[in-house]
Amino acid sequence: MKTLEFLTQHLEKWRRNYQNRHQFPLKTVNPSAKKPSIRVNHSPNMLEKLHGCVPIRKIHPPLMWGLTVVSLTSVIGYRFYNQPQLSVGTVSPITIIAPQDGTFQDPKTTEEKRKEVRTGVIPVLQRDVELTNQLTLNLSNAIDQIDLLRVQTAPFPFFNVGVLSLSIQQYLRSCPEQDWQMIVKAITTNQGADLLSKNSSDLQPTIKNALRQLNNYRKTTSDDNFNILLTKINQSRNNYASAILKSSTFKTSGLTPKLTLDFLNLDDSTWKKSKPILRQTLQRILTQGIPAGMPDYIHRDILNIQLQGILSSPAKETATELLMAILQNQHNLTVDKEETKRRAEQAALAIEPVIVEIKAGDVIVEARKTITQEEFVLLDSFGLSRRGTNWLGLGVSAILVAGSITIFCVVTRRIHRPMRRRDHLLICLLSLSTPLLAIFNLGYTNLPAVGLLTSSFYGPTLAITQVLLLSGLSTFAASTINWSYIIAGTAGGLLAALIAGKLRSRDELAGLGGGVGLIQGTLYFFSYLIVAPVAATIWSAVLPGAMVYGLSGFLWSVMALGISPYLERIFDLVTPIRLVELANPNCPLLQRLATETPGTFQHTLFVACLAEAAARELHCNVELVRAGTLYHDIGKMHDPLGFIENQMGAPNKHDEINDPFQSVEIIKKHVSKGLEMANKYGLPRVIRDFIPEHQGTLLISYFYYQAKQEAERKGSNPIPEEEFRYYGPVPQSRETGIVMLADGCEAALRSLKEATPEMALGMIQKIFKARWRDEQLCDCGIKYEELPIIAEVFVKVWQQFHHQRLVYPKGALEHQRTAKAN
Repeated sequence: MKTLEFLTQHLEKWRRNYQNRHQFPLKTVNPSAKKPSIRVNHSPNMLEKLHGCVPIRKIHPPLMWGLTVVSLTSVIGYRFYNQPQLSVGTVSPITIIAPQDGTFQDPKTTEEKRKEVRTGVIPVLQRDVELTNQLTLNLSNAIDQIDLLRVQTAPFPFFNVGVLSLSIQQYLRSCPEQDWQMIVKAITTNQGADLLSKNSSDLQPTIKNALRQLNNYRKTTSDDNFNILLTKINQSRNNYASAILKSSTFKTSGLTPKLTLDFLNLDDSTWKKSKPILRQTLQRILTQGIPAGMPDYIHRDILNIQLQGILSSPAKETATELLMAILQNQHNLTVDKEETKRRAEQAALAIEPVIVEIKAGDVIVEARKTITQEEFVLLDSFGLSRRGTNWLGLGVSAILVAGSITIFCVVTRRIHRPMRRRDHLLICLLSLSTPLLAIFNLGYTNLPAVGLLTSSFYGPTLAITQVLLLSGLSTFAASTINWSYIIAGTAGGLLAALIAGKLRSRDELAGLGGGVGLIQGTLYFFSYLIVAPVAATIWSAVLPGAMVYGLSGFLWSVMALGISPYLERIFDLVTPIRLVELANPNCPLLQRLATETPGTFQHTLFVACLAEAAARELHCNVELVRAGTLYHDIGKMHDPLGFIENQMGAPNKHDEINDPFQSVEIIKKHVSKGLEMANKYGLPRVIRDFIPEHQGTLLISYFYYQAKQEAERKGSNPIPEEEFRYYGPVPQSRETGIVMLADGCEAALRSLKEATPEMALGMIQKIFKARWRDEQLCDCGIKYEELPIIAEVFVKVWQQFHHQRLVYPKGALEHQRTAKAN
């Protein structure tokens, strides 16, 4: 049943096309008119000429498919034309003897060795002078800050270390005020000896030692001298507390509060000795250099060795911590890229060419032995490699190409995109460019340009399919496979194919070119490191090549942007960007439309609003609908007063003519004249299609019934309805079908003033049913179930244009008039 229904639909379509081609005479005479009037009707052939599609004869699809397979196979299979049958990895059928002495160079092995040397060279390091100076300055700032604080706490030690040990002096000036007051009270009230004699477990060892040393000193000196000691301790405590408070306001790299206290607790002689040692140690380490990635424990070991035997234990530990804090996560040795590259090239050039020698009569390869690279060089150099056309390889190439093209055609049919012969030709040319570049082994694949152009012209789906298939075919066509180039180039092409078709400005496409370059260079860099022949490959030797490859992706995108406008003109294509440009009201043709036919221009804008909203709801090409609608009535400029919207209250021209046959010719002519103007201004075919298809083969009913009534009144022959119909064709796409519906509803909706949405919806549905019964929508792909959706969208747009305004009270209006008068 489905097959029968399918055949019935196609037979009906062919019948209508046949009638449209043969039912209109070139010249018809109106027998009922007072004066014979001769009218020239434009035949379908004339309309085709106005479309500009006659000069090229269509090629049958199988023939086009075959030509594409042959052309691509001839390029993809290039390496099979002069291919040696006895090559590396093949088995020699016989024993082959050298016909004469020979010394030959093996370029492939030589290049492989040089490549290993380039990627495996040890990087050359250089000292970062700026960072070195900064680290030195950080240490100087830390020393200066410590000096400033020590001046405030000086002197230290503040008393004879023979009486009070250094550790006790450190404790006495830094201990809590509560402990210090307890010590003073115990000494001044003679309780110190009692506390020590009782051997109280509640006292800290440090406090016991402080009491013991103070008590011993008091026994050996006078009260005045002891009071002088207490005064010095109080003064040292106050200075120490002020220094600690001041240190909290400093912000010196590497100097933490704990390190500050440790340096303040050093005696003056130790600190004086430590300062030059700190500077000298840091200078030695920075002069030797700190490479990236050095762990902290190695830093600490180096510092311990540098300071061993120079500083005492407390000072050594404190100095080590300060230098560790300054050097943490720092490295002043960086890779000298230029010098590394120069040495890599020197090392590669130093590799002598690999030479293969043989004497006359020596065996090159024995029978049934696998041929090695060295043996192949000898065979090929002596002309014994049996070069010729590899028909098996060409056959495999043809199968791969045919399969790829078939997959592409299936994808094309699945997304329901009609493809013209010129579209097939452009896609074929773009596809041929990629393997051609692979043949010349340039390395810089043009897949980003192919993806960007195909996505802009035909959408992301076809572009992604083409990039994937071309990537596989180009890999097969290349004699040597460089996976870094393949992975990066394919990724750049896929990114361009995925995004380009969704962009709406040249600036966005330019940004896409930068993104393609970035992703291509990054993937090249990492893939090269992964597949590099040497495990110790250095990134600095690969980075320049990655940057160049990323720049090539950007340049291919720029080239695609540059040639895109020319391809649009040559192959009559439109991109989303060109549609946006065509919809610009500053275009010359639209400016003429707005100036010469202002009523038609306003009609066009309302139709565009209706059609855009419906296209967005049905997921059609909104940009195409917008641009096509703006140009669908440009033919009315041939006779603006022949259309009621431009008469502006003036007498109706058709009432003055009083001849429905002449009037209908004026109405019809806006289609043919519109096509002439569209060709003159170079509008693309998809835009020109809106001009005839938005009217289809509709009946110009007003003049038809006028002529019919006149014929009936005079008793003339019946008026053929076909003479009062447009020439068509009926809409061939969903976009032109939507514009037909919007154009038919515009005048009716505009005439509604006080109607309700239900009344507007009912009127629209009547118009839609009339179009459907008249078979105007049978070829455009709009389903009957979608008509209610379009009707509801039209009503919403109409409500937005004709919303009710607030009625002001009479008193408010009187108040406004009084205010204006005053």
